[in-house]
Amino acid sequence: MLVRPLSGREPAISLPRGSVDAQMHMYLPGYPALPGGPGLPAGDLPTPAQYRQLMAWLGIDRVIITQGNAQQRDNSNIVACLAEMGDVASGVAAVGADVSDAELDQLQQAGVVGLRIMDLPGGATDLSALETLDAKAYARGLMLAIQFDGSKILEHETRLAALKSRWVFDHHGKFFAGVTPDSPQVAATRRLIDAGNCWFKFAGVYESSKSGGPAYEDVAAIARLLAAHAPERIVWGTNWPHNLAREQKDYPDDAALLETVLSWLPDEAALQRALVDNPEELFALPAFREATA
Repeated sequence: MLVRPLSGREPAISLPRGSVDAQMHMYLPGYPALPGGPGLPAGDLPTPAQYRQLMAWLGIDRVIITQGNAQQRDNSNIVACLAEMGDVASGVAAVGADVSDAELDQLQQAGVVGLRIMDLPGGATDLSALETLDAKAYARGLMLAIQFDGSKILEHETRLAALKSRWVFDHHGKFFAGVTPDSPQVAATRRLIDAGNCWFKFAGVYESSKSGGPAYEDVAAIARLLAAHAPERIVWGTNWPHNLAREQKDYPDDAALLETVLSWLPDEAALQRALVDNPEELFALPAFREATA
């Protein structure tokens, strides 16, 4: 049975106060997986109480709870998790192009600050909804979290460049075909970032790396390039509870993973930006105050 470690050695990289985990999932009992999704994570249900322990271990102060694919477009679970977590948490929901204003009102009142598009197997909403959800998000001040096979970014660049909302290119771009710093897909990513409303998320490196851990050098080369190019456009997430891990041998060491990924940032100023300033701007979060933690 898979067991998620929730404590351990202190990471060698200390997170700045107000740090935001911009990508993770959590679950409460009573919210089953729905058809079309990948099922709930292996092992014990990764609950808000477990995540609180991870926050204390790694030094995280705030969190963005992303709707997991298991529950598709039924956001009841993350709404419940947001209520459980309180002021330290905000959410990214999965909705369809036909989502009603009433549902969006309810989600925003619950703490949802963004909408998710995942154009990969098991995803609840694909790129066919991009323009419609962009219009709805922009009208409400919401952001978009967009995930697809970044190897195909040249096919989508024109549409992405036309987005009005703040948006983040998820999971290190997921360039499944493999890219190098000189690849046209990376040039396209830089163009989108330079437009001013696109961020790039460091999360889930193991999901697309071909060279593998612990160094993930292929993804690291792109991450270092983009972090140096636009430190004001990088955000970071733990990707806890690492939903693709079905066996213990596949489960990462969260402290070691944090150290590896955050080492790709060029300096302490970039660390402050990626973990505090940038997510505040992307997710429209209030400035961090100690009393809210």
